[in-house]
Amino acid sequence: MARSTEPTATNTHPNGSAPPTAAVARTVARHPRPLGGDTARQRDANGISLSAMILNNTDGAAQHLSMRRKPDWIRAKVPGGDGYHRLKAIINEHRLHTVCEEATCPNIGECWSRGTATIMILGEICTRSCGFCNVKTGKPLPPDLDEPRRVAESLALMDLKHVVITCVDRDDLPDGGAAIWAETIRRTHEACPDMSVEALIGDFKGDPDALQVVIDSQPEILAHNMESVKRMHPAVRPQARYDRSLEVLRRIKDAGLVSKTGIMVGIGERDDEVLALMDDIRSIADTDIFTIGQYLQPTRNHLPIDRWVTPAQFDVFRDEGLARGFQVVESGPLVRSSYHAEEQAERLSPDRKAVVEGMNNLINSAKRN
Repeated sequence: MARSTEPTATNTHPNGSAPPTAAVARTVARHPRPLGGDTARQRDANGISLSAMILNNTDGAAQHLSMRRKPDWIRAKVPGGDGYHRLKAIINEHRLHTVCEEATCPNIGECWSRGTATIMILGEICTRSCGFCNVKTGKPLPPDLDEPRRVAESLALMDLKHVVITCVDRDDLPDGGAAIWAETIRRTHEACPDMSVEALIGDFKGDPDALQVVIDSQPEILAHNMESVKRMHPAVRPQARYDRSLEVLRRIKDAGLVSKTGIMVGIGERDDEVLALMDDIRSIADTDIFTIGQYLQPTRNHLPIDRWVTPAQFDVFRDEGLARGFQVVESGPLVRSSYHAEEQAERLSPDRKAVVEGMNNLINSAKRN
């Protein structure tokens, strides 16, 4: 992978020219050089070249990658309505972060209007710089030790049957934030005894002790996203490792928890690579739940969309996943890891009913155990 000279957050360009334009300043403020290091740094062999995609915003003229027009089947609802504003008020009052807002999720209007949000803990600044993600990267503030209490109290007000909690990566912390994770899950179970908890975690840099701390808090579902196929990892997740993520999923399953993972498509992978990824997940980690959604480029400075995957192909992916033994496969253009996690089966199409009934069976089994 070719390396580029990264823009720096200074008042002048490295070559001594005029100060950066407003566009360059916004880019640098949103995505500064991450604490995790050079986004091109990796240990695995290069499987893809980004030479044609490199931006050089230090020459006085901001460059941007083009953003492709969305097809007719990619449509999201505009946020609004009483349910949306009620949930937003609760989130603001308790000073919570949501991945819905930070990652510019296309389903925020639909989910929030139903009173569902994915809570993001450990702050809003990530120490990694994944090529697809719109969460800010940089040096985070120290963790808020009162956050578990505030999250639990706010969730009690939302009166949900199921909640998804996720986080930024905190490679700056010795345990990667595992202690905060465990305390948040325990307090949420205490405050909301009738609600199931789904935790979407990072890889803790492969630290098995940190992962075990979260496992011991016993969320009903413990998820870790693969995000993309093996060949694409150096571009999509430059500070993660394909094999390391598979090991996280294997440990979750071996611990007896309901395990879950998800990927994006349309970012440069081939269909046969998606099927190979499914085979790896099933053979190595025996994961229960698998989600597949269309990659949507958050800004012009993120990895470009390679293709729009059709609804028919998402149906093929769902059938292939079920045939390989996943108990639940959620596959569709706007599917995200937490999308429709709580929706009731009687309101859904036959395919959606099967998904939710499968999710409910897994959650109920986890609660009994």
